[in-house]
Amino acid sequence: PDDFETFNAFFTRSLVPGARPLPEDPAAIASPVDGTVSQAGTVAQGTLFQAKGFRYGLADLLGDPPDGAGAAAELADGVFATIYLAPYNYHRIHAPVDGRLDALHYVPGDLFSVNAATVGIIRGLFRRNERLVQHLDTAIGPVAVILVGALNVGSISSPWTGEIRPRRRGAPEALPVSGADPEVARGDLLGCFNMGSTV
Repeated sequence: PDDFETFNAFFTRSLVPGARPLPEDPAAIASPVDGTVSQAGTVAQGTLFQAKGFRYGLADLLGDPPDGAGAAAELADGVFATIYLAPYNYHRIHAPVDGRLDALHYVPGDLFSVNAATVGIIRGLFRRNERLVQHLDTAIGPVAVILVGALNVGSISSPWTGEIRPRRRGAPEALPVSGADPEVARGDLLGCFNMGSTV
């Protein structure tokens, strides 16, 4: 315990080398986080599935402008997985594939809990909570890794932005891709949460 100045430093610590091995197949997509898959499927007519009876728009989730000029069109025929991180899970996020970070967008919003009970009753929860959207250019096409803030998540951090403090209101903001190499290999660090959340 004396190795950590704060409880949060302990909570967000990196794993020892070899603790999170990548899939042996070099073409396999690695899970970006360790957690519970709450939903997975195909983007259907520009929407994703949140919970029984609840769908939400991909463009809303990405924080795209209303004129349709965002990334949703590129991802419209894609697949998605929603992975919930409980407070006891490892809270770092890793690149699922090799690629280049093309863009970063911070979308301000609420900080509702993202546990299964809340996801089942608050319509559009993931598009309402704050999030950091990371756009990757990869050999398999465009990939978006979306870090969704939640109750008790004091901040989201990434190698390119440093710590981002939550803000409830305002327009989505494009952030510079600077401070770290935009080229990422599968398994490289993309960011981390404080407490539990969703990717």
